[in-house]
Amino acid sequence: MKNILSDFASQQVARLTEIKGVEIPNFCVGDTVSVKYKITEGTTTRIQAFNGTVIAKTKSPKNYNATFTVRKVSNGVGVERKFTLHSPLLAGVEVLKQGVVRRAKLYYLRGLTGKASRIKEKLDFYNTKNAKKS
Repeated sequence: MKNILSDFASQQVARLTEIKGVEIPNFCVGDTVSVKYKITEGTTTRIQAFNGTVIAKTKSPKNYNATFTVRKVSNGVGVERKFTLHSPLLAGVEVLKQGVVRRAKLYYLRGLTGKASRIKEKLDFYNTKNAKKS
């Protein structure tokens, strides 16, 4: 029974990535990402970017209903948005900074403001990013 479920999940992931045509990069909790999401208003469709810190991920990226939660502070108000990883409305995810964290869920950031809510940045991220372009 377990084989059937894992086969179904892998088929769904393959089908959804084929529909999207976009490769989702590997990112972890604590990374600062820019999520491009398709929004339909009436007859027009546009892409809106949501920049923030990944505070939670659920399930494996191989699972077709895996999600991740992104948090940002806008005008002093914390805004969280939950995205489905393999959604056809997800136009792309770009990793802006990699964070150094020691927890799987960063829900404690909800109670912090200002400098206390900062996450240390992985300093060798830019070197590896530039090395791949060369």
